[in-house]
Amino acid sequence: MDKNIQDPAMQDIKTHTRVNDILLGPLERPALQFFARCMPAWVTPDKLTAFGLLGSVLIFISYILTRRDPGFLWLASLGFVINWFGDSLDGTLARYRNIQRPIYGFFVDHSLDAVSEAMVFIGLGLSPYVRLDLALLALVGYLMMSILVYIRTCVDGVFKISYGKLGPTEIRLIAILANTILFFSSNPQWNTSVGTFGIYDLMVIVIIVILYSFFISTTWQEIRRLQYVDRR
Repeated sequence: MDKNIQDPAMQDIKTHTRVNDILLGPLERPALQFFARCMPAWVTPDKLTAFGLLGSVLIFISYILTRRDPGFLWLASLGFVINWFGDSLDGTLARYRNIQRPIYGFFVDHSLDAVSEAMVFIGLGLSPYVRLDLALLALVGYLMMSILVYIRTCVDGVFKISYGKLGPTEIRLIAILANTILFFSSNPQWNTSVGTFGIYDLMVIVIIVILYSFFISTTWQEIRRLQYVDRR
């Protein structure tokens, strides 16, 4: 085969297959379809994308403000709901109205996703509940998984955003539950030989382990699979 001829999946982002097999999928998918049917005409996918980004800004500000009052944890949780609504519904609405813009939508949506992820984790690290080093490690893990998703989309034509039944929706729900626990528990601390850790620190450590484990295992599986593709 001519080395300049690429696999079709590497050439055309418009034809990728979306895989989102998450634990909350049976609840989320009908809800998004319902919201798409009920959206007034003036609500567009671009406006929903902007609305989702606004939710991330609210999360970022709220986490920082928890230094003054833990009540802002509730505002951060509202930010996660807003982010879910805008980020999850924009594509659903575009498909429902048959007004998809695959290349533009893919670029804008996932560029802003990176901005949102950075604001959420950095905001969390600037709160009194999570060590900044742990928050940044989690951010790196999340961005590594995002990059892996985009690479697989280019290589295989499959946009897979769920691993082990977990996806962005479950991560948001975990964050909301963690905020609720923190508000009612006053964030107890444990002193160890490697530093002091709170409840949210331990939750973030679990997320770090999950993210890096998924990245390493999936990357290794893809390397073993793809080494035979070029040979054929």
